[in-house]
Amino acid sequence: MNIAIVKLSSLGDVVHALPVAATLRARVREARITWLVEHREAAILTGHPALDEIITVDTRRWRQARSPGALVAAGRAFAALSRRLRAARFDVALDLQGLLKSGILMALTRAPLRIGFQARACREPLGALFTNRRLARPAGRHVVEHYLSLLEPLGIGAPVLDFRLPVDQKAETRMDDVLAASGLKPRDRLVVVNPGAGRPGKRWPVDRFRAVAHRLAREGEAHVLVVWGPGEESAARAIADGGERSRVVLAPRTDLFELIAVLRRASLLVAADTGPLHLAAAGGTPCLGIYGPTSPARNGPYGTGHRTLQGHDGRVEAVGVDEVFGAALQMLR
Repeated sequence: MNIAIVKLSSLGDVVHALPVAATLRARVREARITWLVEHREAAILTGHPALDEIITVDTRRWRQARSPGALVAAGRAFAALSRRLRAARFDVALDLQGLLKSGILMALTRAPLRIGFQARACREPLGALFTNRRLARPAGRHVVEHYLSLLEPLGIGAPVLDFRLPVDQKAETRMDDVLAASGLKPRDRLVVVNPGAGRPGKRWPVDRFRAVAHRLAREGEAHVLVVWGPGEESAARAIADGGERSRVVLAPRTDLFELIAVLRRASLLVAADTGPLHLAAAGGTPCLGIYGPTSPARNGPYGTGHRTLQGHDGRVEAVGVDEVFGAALQMLR
């Protein structure tokens, strides 16, 4: 059986979809499994043992094409992708994304069986036009279980909840060096704080992150490392700014492999609903998630040993400093 998984983005959602690949590999051992993913998120699939092939696409660049040259390049890339998918001769395609762009890619696979969610369960209902077996999303369950439910038409049960993340030895060594330079010893408590999130409604105020980080350093006797992604450096600096003797330290710029290495070494991650939160949970690091408009039941850190705090009326700013500090301290102890 030749199977295509279409899960393009974002980082956290790709992490949540990893058990689909693991389950397919374990239950349909003879299958050839290909994953279609955005260029920016592709690194998370590096070396994954369940996958035979990773096909990267760059729909972000295609959508941003404006000049004649960029439009021609986008057209050529799309045509080449279409030929590649047609030549693969897929038997089954799974649309875990539920968007128009993923639906178009589903159509390009020409798989006889194209499985996805019902239109009302898709963020962009038009995406459902390109599937021919449509399922309702399971009510009241985590998105990980939503994705796994798409395997039911294949007669596959007993999911394999394996969130295999890539390991890069150079990244591991560099992060050991970074933590040692910050004065951290192997047995010390390390709390990682990530102030970013994909959209403003998910972002907890920077001054509150700062207050929690410095209280954890003083009262929780923890070393605190503030990590950051594109566009988040100024917020991270504002949190870490505490003088030369502060135990709250700004992390250097990290790539995905370095971020995974840091999160593996943490005693606790404190973050909003964002990709690094789900990376940490996938790696087994306890997570304290600060939530606003998104549902912790559906989008919270998956697995045991985690906690979430959600603001009243879906407002992340309604979560208080004392509430987060108290929960973090309890988790550390």
